[in-house]
Amino acid sequence: MVIVIIFYSAILIISCFQLRKEYQLDRIQAYEDYLDEIYTKPVSIIVPAYNEEVGIIQSVRSLLSINYPTFEVIVVNDGSKDNTLQKMINFYDMKEIKKVVRIQVNAKPIKKIYQSSLLSNLFLIDKENGGKADALNVGLNFSHYPYFCSLDGDSVLEEDAFLKVMKPIVDSNEEVIASGGSVRIANGCEIQNGHIQRVGLSDKPLVVMQIIEYLRAFLMGRIGLSKHNLLLIISGAFGVFSKYWVIAAGGYRTDTVGEDMELVVRMHRLMKEKGLKKKIVYVPDPVCWTEVPEDMTFLRRQRRRWHRGLFESLWTHRKLTFNPKYGSIGLLAFPYFWIVEFFGPIIELSGYIFMILCLLLGGTYIEFSILLFLLSCLYGSIFSMAAVLLEEWSLTKYPKVTDIFKLFLYSLTETIWYRPMTVFWRCEGVWQIIKGETSWGEMKRKGVSK
Repeated sequence: MVIVIIFYSAILIISCFQLRKEYQLDRIQAYEDYLDEIYTKPVSIIVPAYNEEVGIIQSVRSLLSINYPTFEVIVVNDGSKDNTLQKMINFYDMKEIKKVVRIQVNAKPIKKIYQSSLLSNLFLIDKENGGKADALNVGLNFSHYPYFCSLDGDSVLEEDAFLKVMKPIVDSNEEVIASGGSVRIANGCEIQNGHIQRVGLSDKPLVVMQIIEYLRAFLMGRIGLSKHNLLLIISGAFGVFSKYWVIAAGGYRTDTVGEDMELVVRMHRLMKEKGLKKKIVYVPDPVCWTEVPEDMTFLRRQRRRWHRGLFESLWTHRKLTFNPKYGSIGLLAFPYFWIVEFFGPIIELSGYIFMILCLLLGGTYIEFSILLFLLSCLYGSIFSMAAVLLEEWSLTKYPKVTDIFKLFLYSLTETIWYRPMTVFWRCEGVWQIIKGETSWGEMKRKGVSK
């Protein structure tokens, strides 16, 4: 617990200073120059879609209206069993085209390629089912531009998100090879025609706790890690990559449930082995809104899958752990992810079981136990509340004071019920690894846009 508190405290301090530095700038002026296509780089937006009929039209509509000079949208229908394909064809008047696709990374065969007769930069690819990673590889092979963005089919982007996420790539003269943006939760928000009309909180406790969790992960964890080029994950919901370096790394792996983290780790490894000083960064300002599970069954599946994906990435590249050849990635980032992120839930669950056994069998120093319990509750709540404060201080996405107050109150309860629950689910993910389970687990979506 001491190790975790020290590490999180250091990350919190780094995040505060970094946000303070960034938000002293005139945000509007900082991005105006990038509206000129002389300064920007064209981007291919790849949207893998499997059974996304509920939200695919609204998501594509939000992408088509982004504030960016040159881009294309490539929707990859990954053998959907619902009406995802037909909805896209009908709504955007898609016509079949003949095009030779250069195979740069391996992927499942393409059935048909469509282009919108209304919008020349909108494409639809129908392919055999092969999973999200395979769909991204198909989009990668088809894409025309030097940078691409991977985006979930249920996501809604803010208009200036691409200008902001591409800024570090343009400014660095291609030293930055991947850039990730913030992901916020759309449940409870009012979204119409792919645009955020009103930001609000869901009335479901499970969703509110995920909002706090996302704030802490993005505004604390990723800012701190990104500052020192230790970022091992760019969210699959919203990230921009250099097409050249992703292809050089071999594209997305299709035999893992954590393809986004595994790719980032592989790119870090490639850079270190080639002796290149490239960076992978996180930008707190560009925001992508996405739907999260409201039902405990689907949230449980998601967390088990995430933990399995974490293990697969760490185990595949275990050679990096404590390896000075890979610099701070091997000496700091990998040990942190092994000890705190992967083994942390196992240690924590063992602690819960030990406490229960001690209470049942006797011999417990009650006063000291209560003190330790309150300390663990306090540190968890402090970091969660700090994340809420960072959100209000920097992005101010939640306009109502009552929303901030509600987030504060919920953050105080996190250690009591939500954290033990997610710890147990992540440990179930470890058990699935031991048993050799590879199933993805179906995720049910109701759609967040009207």
